Amino acid sequence: MSPKANLLIHEKYPDKQGNIAEIKIWIVPVSEHHPHGYKYSLVLIVKGKRVVGFDNERGKSDHKHIDGMELSYAFESIDKLLTDYNQTIKTWKEKHHDHQS
Repeated sequence: MSPKANLLIHEKYPDKQGNIAEIKIWIVPVSEHHPHGYKYSLVLIVKGKRVVGFDNERGKSDHKHIDGMELSYAFESIDKLLTDYNQTIKTWKEKHHDHQS
């Protein structure tokens, strides 16, 4: 991470099934790669595998990962990103409920 990046949020939560939700958001200089001034990585790890992810790694625009598929994501704000991430996890867990134990 660039020395000009300032960590805004870093939270990591294990759940009862041993899954890990982790949120990392940095404030970065506005650039071609980060036009909104944020770098972020939000993931849900189940049995050592990313099943949900939202990120904007360098060279790629804002996007999300769900069950191995990469889809575009329209970033609006940090609040909306967190809401969308939490809703996607909730939906994923509801859909895969039988596979989590």
